[in-house]
Amino acid sequence: MARELGMGVSAWSPLASGVLSGKYSRADLDPATAQGRRAVAIGNGALTERALDIAGTVKAIAAELARPPSQVALAWLLQQPYQIAPVIGARTLAQLHENLGALDVEFDDAQRRRLHEASAIALGFPHDFLALPGIQQAMYGGARIRRGW
Repeated sequence: MARELGMGVSAWSPLASGVLSGKYSRADLDPATAQGRRAVAIGNGALTERALDIAGTVKAIAAELARPPSQVALAWLLQQPYQIAPVIGARTLAQLHENLGALDVEFDDAQRRRLHEASAIALGFPHDFLALPGIQQAMYGGARIRRGW
């Protein structure tokens, strides 16, 4: 939406309460044992199975680049095709310096594609329904609709 409307974005919690920094695993998903920051991450919806899947891709690419996962996650945001200002939640000077290292991260096309695929938002109903071949056939009768007048 931001890209289409020419809007800037202030990304609050760009590391998803620390999930994208690589500090959590599936063992941390149990809300019954959660305390402190982990309880907050679960409570605000940042620590989920899907988020850990995304974090896994971030960690894999971080390993390829010999960078911390936090830098990869922040660089991915900064390299989107629209104006974005991540709201950094660094608690220490070391975290701030690490986060600023994202400005020097470069991805190849395959890494960009993997990050995009891992983080793509599932549109759900009605989008998935309307994309089904049988529904497309019923709506358009085989006609092709040209976009981009």
